[in-house]
Order: sequence, then structure tokens, then C-alpha cells
Amino acid sequence: MAQVQVCVPDLGGIDEVEVIEIEVAVGDSLQAEDTLLVLESDKATMEVPVPNDGKVAEILVKVGDKVGSGSAVAMMEVAATDTPESEPETKVEPEIPSPSAAEKAPEQSAKSVSTGPVEVQVEVPDLGGIDQVEVIELCIKEGETLVAEESLLVLESDKATMEVPAVQSGKVLSYLVKVGNKVSQGDKVATMLVETEQGQAAPALPEQKDIPTSSVEPSAPVGKPETQITIEISTQGSVHAGPAVRKLAREMGVDLSKVSGSGPKKRIVKEDVQSFVKQSLKQGPTDSASVVGSSEDFSRYGHISEKPLSKIKQVTARNMVQSQRTIPQVTQFDEADITELEEYRKGQMQAQLPEGVRVSPLAFILKACTKALEKFPEFNASLGPNGDTLILKQYFNIGVAVDTPDGLLVPVIKGADSKGIVELAVASSELAKQARDKKLAMDAMSGGCFTISSLGGIGGTAFTPIVSAPQVAILGVSKAAFKPVWNGSSFEPRLMLPLSMSYDHRVIDGAQAAQFTRYLCQLLSDVRHLLL
Repeated sequence: MAQVQVCVPDLGGIDEVEVIEIEVAVGDSLQAEDTLLVLESDKATMEVPVPNDGKVAEILVKVGDKVGSGSAVAMMEVAATDTPESEPETKVEPEIPSPSAAEKAPEQSAKSVSTGPVEVQVEVPDLGGIDQVEVIELCIKEGETLVAEESLLVLESDKATMEVPAVQSGKVLSYLVKVGNKVSQGDKVATMLVETEQGQAAPALPEQKDIPTSSVEPSAPVGKPETQITIEISTQGSVHAGPAVRKLAREMGVDLSKVSGSGPKKRIVKEDVQSFVKQSLKQGPTDSASVVGSSEDFSRYGHISEKPLSKIKQVTARNMVQSQRTIPQVTQFDEADITELEEYRKGQMQAQLPEGVRVSPLAFILKACTKALEKFPEFNASLGPNGDTLILKQYFNIGVAVDTPDGLLVPVIKGADSKGIVELAVASSELAKQARDKKLAMDAMSGGCFTISSLGGIGGTAFTPIVSAPQVAILGVSKAAFKPVWNGSSFEPRLMLPLSMSYDHRVIDGAQAAQFTRYLCQLLSDVRHLLL
């Protein structure tokens, strides 16, 4: 074994930088390119990796120390064959050092010399010998204004992050790059509109100082399918974190602006990100999940197109996320034998109806639900505002989900308990037609106590509908199918209707849910119960 020194790489003209994080301890075994410590200047954060596989023999600095190019920061024990023959000390090549005083700012050139606003282009500054770096954040939206020295975008290599600031106060006209693009020194990344005085060209950016670190948003949220941590896009505030932590945050779908740092000067370390993820998984999705989707640039992988969501779908999405987040929901499944019901509906009943009037199975389901709500009043209720009372409703208004070209609408049949099966069939048919024709009255979707979502005309065997607050239950109906059912002596074909009822577990327990669905099945299995 032999010992080698790990030294600070070339800092690009910066005299001193601060040690802000030490990633290892004496005795740790590391592989080449593992991070040893993290340095920071006013404009950039840099990780110093180890040159070879080996063990940390001694750490020569502590957090808060100031170091310069070539300063020894640690001793490593490495295999003798790994020791460089010509140099007693092993130095780490820089990734993205802070630019020198003369080169800290991107060059920006005006298209013309004139009085008033002119367009300038922002270019990538000196990267310290690195060929390409990745654009990881666009800090300002196109069309927005920013003040001089405010961060425009953030670049990152494997070991360092660097901010590209604005030339002066002005408006961002357009970005010439996207998140995920690779750029090199001198590449044009944005066009800005800035003010100039008479006879002056748009100035080159002066030496920048004290630019706050921007928050870096992850490109694509990842996590377990049933629980995702939702990203809220923000360009406010500052984030104090190194490249490795930023990369981990993007991989885990974490908004670093929401993470509290436990490191020196409130710096965010990997443990902070991991703790945030654990806590977020316990709490479930946040409110922002209702309005924010993925921020990933999918055009990197192939051709894409965008289709705006209708207002109805946007409102439905927000309501569904809110209900899913606030209501502990459970789904009870059952099957109703509707063999006799269908024989009666298609035969004797249809023969007695006026010409042109048809009654679908939904009308019978509506009648059965009304009777079940009368027998089990907790299902026709809402939780009080403080969560300590139950508001029992003495009216029976049932919503029926209707699929329209613009999205899902739920018109409400008012006073369902006072209507017969034919009246329910006519009311539900008229409301569905009004919904599809965009002619629903303003109050047609308000006042519901319970909802039915029927997919029987489409197919499927079961699903888990989402309870719509402030209601406490919703019934999902799938497509009926013939199944062999044991009658005590043999199997016979019976038409079975799958039912899926989701309920608010704060109000309804599992036994009540099972009793409710069983009662529904009994009502639907013998049409005489519904005609009384």
C-alpha cells in the first residue's frame, strides 16, 4: 500500500473557496471518482472526487476551512500499482470551477446600437475545460422580467453546478435551449430585451457577485405507482445543495425548495432528501398534485404533441385529487343476480310502456339505491365541518355520472325517493342528453347525496370509483355477464351484475358497507321489492 495526497483542482483564478461538506470519514473505503468533499464559491459548487480506489487515511481540512488550488485536503491509502510514477501527489481534475473575475459573466452582444430596448443573447461562460454540461433548470419563464445578476438558468456536470446570470434588468424573450440539452462554452442559451442609453451598445455583463442559488426542480417525479411525490414548480427562494444531492432529488421527484437542510449553513444533504421522501410518503400527495403534472421534457425521446385539457376535465381532476387526498377510501365489491329483473324489463314491462319509452337497468339501480339509502341513513350523510358530527339528510338526490365529449359530468336527480322506475328512467335519460348537448341548468349538478357511476355499457368486471366530497359513498356498476351459479343441486347460468362501492371510512365501517351492498343485491335480485 502507498499513500497519496488528494488536492484541490484548479479553481480557475479563484483564490479561495470554502469547504462546505465532508462526505467521508477516516477509514472509509472508496472507489475512484467517489466524492470526498464539497467546495463552494459565490457562483458555483464543486465536488472533489478521489483519484483511485482506496481507503481514507487522513482528512486534512474541516468544514469551514478556506482552500485554494493545489491545497492538500486528504491522504488516501491506495495499492502500490495505483500510485502515479511521475508525481508524488495525485490531483483531481476540475469539473466546473467558478469562472475567473474576467470570465465570470456570459458574453452578451447587442444586435444594434440604439436608444431604448435592444435584444441581447446570453452565452455559456468558460467551463474550465469541460466539453459539455447539461441544462438542468430554466429559472425564469419566457416573457417574464428579471433584475441584473438574477439567475437565468442552471448548468450541471457530474461534479458541479453553475448558474448563468442575466446581463442586466430586462425581459426574457426566448430560451434557445431546453432542460436536458447539452451545451458548451460560448453556446447561445437565451435572448433578452434590455435597455441601453443613447450611443451605447448593450454592455457585456459586469463581474457578478453574490448571486443566490436558484431552486432546482426535478425533471420527472418517480416513486411507487400508488403514491407519488408531486413537484411544485417554483422559481422563488434559494437552495443550498451540491450536485449529488440535486441529482438525487431529481431522481426521487423532490422539490428541493421544500426541504430543510441540516448541514452547515442549512445546506441540504442526502439524508435530508431521504427523510423528506419518507415523510411525504406517510402524508400522501400535497395540494399541488391537483394542478401540477410532470415537468419532464418528453420531446428528448421522440416526437410529441400537446392537447389542452377541457375546463371540465381540469375541474374534475382537482376535485378528484382533493377527494382522494382528504378521504380515507375503501371499496366493497359484490354481485347482484339480475336474471329475473332483465327478463321482466325486456318482456312484461316493455310491453306495458308507451311507444318510444324505454327503461334501462340504471332506472332499477337508482330505485334500489334510494331504498338502500332509506334503510342505511349513514350513506345519505356528510361529515360535519369539524369532523365530530354527521349531517343526516332527509332528502334523496342521486347523481348519475355522464360521459361527455368534454369530460365527466354528474347531473343530479332530485327527489329520487318520490319517483317510480319509469320516472327515474325518463329523468336520467333527459339529464344525460342535456349534459351531452351542453344544456344543463346551473343547479343541475348540485345537491347530490350519493352518486352512481355506470360502466355497464362499456365493459369491465370491477373498478374503484372515487368518493366525491362531501358525499360519503359512490356506487360503481360494471357490465353484467352470465356465470354458472350453484343452486343447491346443480350449476345454472345466471346474469350477474358487478357492483363496486367506495366509501368514506371515517363515516362508514366495513360491516356497514357489506350490509349495504348485500341489501342492494337482494333488491335487484327480486324486482317485486322495487315495485312496492
